[in-house]
Amino acid sequence: MTDQATKRVLLAAPRGYCAGVDRAVVTVEKALDLYGAPVYVRKEIVHNKHVVTTLEKRGAIFVEETDEVPEGSTVIFSAHGVAPVVHEEAKALGLKTIDATCPLVTKVHREAVRFASDDFDILLIGHEGHEEVVGTAGEAPEHITLVEGPDSVDGVEVRDPDKVVWLSQTTLSVDETMETVRRLRQKFPLMQDPPSDDICYATQNRQLAVKHMAPDCDLMIVVGSRNSSNSVRLVEVALEHGSKAGYLVDYADEIEESWLDGVGTVGVTSGASVPELLVRGVLDYLAERGYEDVRPVRAAEESLVFSLPNEIRRDLKAAGMSDKMVHDAGFTEDGSLH
Repeated sequence: MTDQATKRVLLAAPRGYCAGVDRAVVTVEKALDLYGAPVYVRKEIVHNKHVVTTLEKRGAIFVEETDEVPEGSTVIFSAHGVAPVVHEEAKALGLKTIDATCPLVTKVHREAVRFASDDFDILLIGHEGHEEVVGTAGEAPEHITLVEGPDSVDGVEVRDPDKVVWLSQTTLSVDETMETVRRLRQKFPLMQDPPSDDICYATQNRQLAVKHMAPDCDLMIVVGSRNSSNSVRLVEVALEHGSKAGYLVDYADEIEESWLDGVGTVGVTSGASVPELLVRGVLDYLAERGYEDVRPVRAAEESLVFSLPNEIRRDLKAAGMSDKMVHDAGFTEDGSLH
């Protein structure tokens, strides 16, 4: 039995919504306000069960493929990005498209196009089948080779070792990605780096907070969905850096009482697509069991805000919203759904 005086929670900061997720979620909300239901969304707008369910209740319809959208309808592309062929499919069906791709993912797409135009072999570090990887690879499929991690490096072949560059999915483990890069560079010493970090600031900051907390944690609870790459990575980072146990949950009611047996310090954080209200649910659950002492662990400050897609901004202005109102519609204070 853990003494009441020793029970505490270390609460990661930053956590939860990043600028790209907030932009994508607000895009769907504003599209519903402007155009009415239904609004179609290709794939999950972000990888979070609660967010998707909440938007479905408002009238969003999530589809897997573009041809599931009725001709002439509005379709929103998710924060993870799409390949050029998807834009072509939408045009052929006469769809009105709104691209909610995270600008940091768009940056990787542009890097892929640029290096492919210079005839480089592009080694894309990422997880096969992840929507972001599918979209990026679709920009230059004849130039891109997927590298899933350090253990995949031995099988990588290129046409010209003097013209190789690596890019990456934005939501990977920083440490594992750097190990993959190290091994690739051993094999291809002249391999170039991307012009700037591909792993997004929010992914890095959330992992950094967990690294600071993990050595002091008997248990790390990460709020996030199982299809969220950055959320899954947070559990892995916690275990790699000293947390005795770590679990991923969508909601507080998924926590098992047995996880708290003998636990003094619980770390709590959330993935970049998780609204803050879900974290509050976990904190309430823990408080009811004696973990009322909550101490923040701040690893970085975040202030980045992305503008909404041009189509939404244009139509909001046409509806009478001022520039400031349009800007303010692009983000929330606490990362919760509007």
